[in-house]
Amino acid sequence: MGNFDDKAVDWDRDPAKVERAREVAEAVAAAVPLHPSTRLLEYGAGTGLVSEALGARVGPATLADSSAGMRTVLAEKVASGRLPDGRVWDLDLETDDVPGERFDLAVASLVLHHVRALDRVLAGLAEMLAPGAHLCIADLDRAQHGQFHQHDFDGHDGFDRDELTARLEAAGLVDVAVRDCGTIDREGVTYSVFLAVARRPR
Repeated sequence: MGNFDDKAVDWDRDPAKVERAREVAEAVAAAVPLHPSTRLLEYGAGTGLVSEALGARVGPATLADSSAGMRTVLAEKVASGRLPDGRVWDLDLETDDVPGERFDLAVASLVLHHVRALDRVLAGLAEMLAPGAHLCIADLDRAQHGQFHQHDFDGHDGFDRDELTARLEAAGLVDVAVRDCGTIDREGVTYSVFLAVARRPR
């Protein structure tokens, strides 16, 4: 997490990151029902940009990240009112026990390609959903033209949509749908982003 700790302070100064989070938030809002009482978990929240973009369309967010640097920025945003009534959690579902709290919506934006124990994390996120609640995952399609992360990266080089669908279903989720969710340009290469939406059965 050291790399993210170092980047946390300047994370929001990149307009592309802010715009990407806004695109993800709008895609989530178009895909699932939202309400000011919606209990939101943003997993791997970073600086909470997606929760900020969702704003008053959902209830106070629970913002979970394993990077101490990111959590410091999150706590400052909560204190300043940018993420009103938000809660900041130190949570890594690859290693930690699954919390007992349940949510109406869980969002993970460009997080899961960093996760090695993917099935464990998906199962943990599914367990944290209330009956009928939704999980929304925005992430990279499997790269066709080189790796998104070039150096010292041992995560996933994007995802095959059908394979991820099968893994979400294996985690006990239903009604899985995957749609396009913009692109990211990096060093002259364009990478496509998808939004996968799944629901915990009632």
